Amino acid sequence: MFFEEKGYLEVETPFRIPAPAPEAQIDAIPSDGWFLQTSPELCMKRLLAAGYPRIFQICRCWRAGERGTRHLSEFTMLEWYRAQADYRVLMDETEELVRAAAGVDSISYRGTRIDLSLPWERITVRDAFQRYTDTTAEAALAAGTFDELMVEEIEPRLGIGRPTFIHDYPASCSALARLKSDDPSVAERFELYLGGLEIANAFSELIDPVEQRARFEAEAAQRARDGKHGYPMPEKFLAALAEMPEAAGIALGLDRLVMVLLDAQSIDEVVAFTTEEL
Repeated sequence: MFFEEKGYLEVETPFRIPAPAPEAQIDAIPSDGWFLQTSPELCMKRLLAAGYPRIFQICRCWRAGERGTRHLSEFTMLEWYRAQADYRVLMDETEELVRAAAGVDSISYRGTRIDLSLPWERITVRDAFQRYTDTTAEAALAAGTFDELMVEEIEPRLGIGRPTFIHDYPASCSALARLKSDDPSVAERFELYLGGLEIANAFSELIDPVEQRARFEAEAAQRARDGKHGYPMPEKFLAALAEMPEAAGIALGLDRLVMVLLDAQSIDEVVAFTTEEL
């Protein structure tokens, strides 16, 4: 198996947790006073801190308010974490994984051929704004149009013809990622796109508990301003963070990857049941 050959240990963490990461844009589903996980990230990082250097799992995740042709509120996630590595190492590993899963050098998705042979495109967020919009990433953030331009102008153009890693996101868009040492205005974060569809999100991990707490508090404040449900602070995760080694982690949406590999028009085509069918 792909991960076993690379020395990864398969793990399993709880689905129901007392405190998810308080990210402003991701809403957890309450479950009897706790929450269904939006990602296994916090528990998996605690395992890294406990001394497990390479871990992965395939699990169910839940996010409120996410439903569409490319979204399900309950979905399957593949996450893996690797100590003593950064986000560029995971770019290489992700290329290997997707190529192995496809088993061919090219696929067709929504009428477009995607060449999976190397090298894959790698473009910074700043360069993507310069190429595909009439503004800069910094100006878009200041104007409050960053997310809108990403969704409407940039994302549909990524991964067309060949897969694209878009990387070095603004620091304010990366609540759990390490900032670049030579440019702290951006974080060591990337997303993978195939045929205009986001497949994975990854970053070099922030392991400073003081800075992480400050970022969580900022995200929690934004949630309050947006009128969203508040979460308890994940204290046990923050306590473990001081013991966590330098590492990188990635979350890959398996349902979406299957969509692309099978050239499915909707995510409904690749799951046995949708919410509406239950």
